[in-house]
Amino acid sequence: MSTLPPRAGRRCHNAVNPLHSSVYFSPDLGKEFAELGIEDESRVYFASRGAALGAVGAGTVTATFYNFNHELVARHLPAVWSEITPAAALDARLRAADSTLRRVLGEEVIASPEMAEAAGLALRAVEACTSHARPLYAAHADLPVPDQPHLAFWHAATLLREHRGDGHLAALLSAGLDPLEALVSHTATGKGMAPRWILATRGWRRTDWDAAVERLQGRGLLDAAGELTEAGTALRAGLEESTDRMDAAPYEHLGEDGVARLTELGRGFLFTAASAGAFPADLVGKG
Repeated sequence: MSTLPPRAGRRCHNAVNPLHSSVYFSPDLGKEFAELGIEDESRVYFASRGAALGAVGAGTVTATFYNFNHELVARHLPAVWSEITPAAALDARLRAADSTLRRVLGEEVIASPEMAEAAGLALRAVEACTSHARPLYAAHADLPVPDQPHLAFWHAATLLREHRGDGHLAALLSAGLDPLEALVSHTATGKGMAPRWILATRGWRRTDWDAAVERLQGRGLLDAAGELTEAGTALRAGLEESTDRMDAAPYEHLGEDGVARLTELGRGFLFTAASAGAFPADLVGKG
């Protein structure tokens, strides 16, 4: 039985995860990879996030990233590894994380006791993460912890993100949602990525999206207007609850006070970063 308040781990994840994700929306990531000869945005994303797995092919990345069209992935992998090594990609991503966090948080926050405290708390939570059936988490867990506190915090946020993410994919499989159905149903909650962003970055066509909507309507999960039905709302809530259970260990290990403090610190950093334009204004929504 959990010793934490309901959804405390999820709230902590939602406060910490965006600081990791900010690098993928940062112009700094593109600049770092452009200097290495990689300029296509999809190629940069697959190389930077997939590098921890090694010089893998499209099948591995499609499987572990889950919601990308395999045709898009296959246009870039394994070809990118003839242009850049996984080690160089990881180094470029870390440099981009450094410059991004310095820009959106400011040097005072970067050097603050609160940042060092957040790094310590997040790394303590990671101590209880598990690798079995979590390939993206396990690959990143093999990477060294950076020395600087803001990068150590970013690294720990990466581990917590991929740990929860790998568990969430198991929940999606159990619920019988294919990659695009997962995206469509999440968008229908109003908390997921906006359709235009999905179509622009995940390699799906509008016809693919419409077909997924029809499948979900056939299952009674979306209504005629594309909104979640009662059954659809229950399914999405159940997915998050299942993910919470599979992701409970790091937050139980950190304890109620530690989780509350890490959530507080993460929210403060997130507010500062968002105010500095770290994320696109139209990223989330149904439209």
